[in-house]
Amino acid sequence: MKYLRIIQTVLLVLIGAVSLFMTTSVVFDLFGIREKEGNYVPFIVYTNMACAIIYLIAAYMNRKQPKLSFFLLVIASVALVVAFISLMIYINNGGIHEAKTVKAMVFRMAFTIVMAVAGYVIWKKGSKKISVN
Repeated sequence: MKYLRIIQTVLLVLIGAVSLFMTTSVVFDLFGIREKEGNYVPFIVYTNMACAIIYLIAAYMNRKQPKLSFFLLVIASVALVVAFISLMIYINNGGIHEAKTVKAMVFRMAFTIVMAVAGYVIWKKGSKKISVN
């Protein structure tokens, strides 16, 4: 259980930090990344930024409050699914986008759901008290 928590924390910090850097770079046009991203979809960028912040908070809460960490990851999962559905509607209505955006959203949804499941396991296994007689 200890190793699952460590792996989850490291992955959340890694993906969260990279995502936060990339999304803020697009939003604030840092380092010319906005131009490199091409036709980005603003609501997807903002959703990814919010999820990156949630990942970092969930990683921090993982040690002391695994239940809160789990619920934060569920919120991020729901937000990503709603954003993905919105993206599909946007695309079907002729919205300009990059193909990599869809692939990235599928990856991010899968990653977040896996992290939420891991968070659930950590929370439930950690909440079982062992009584010594």
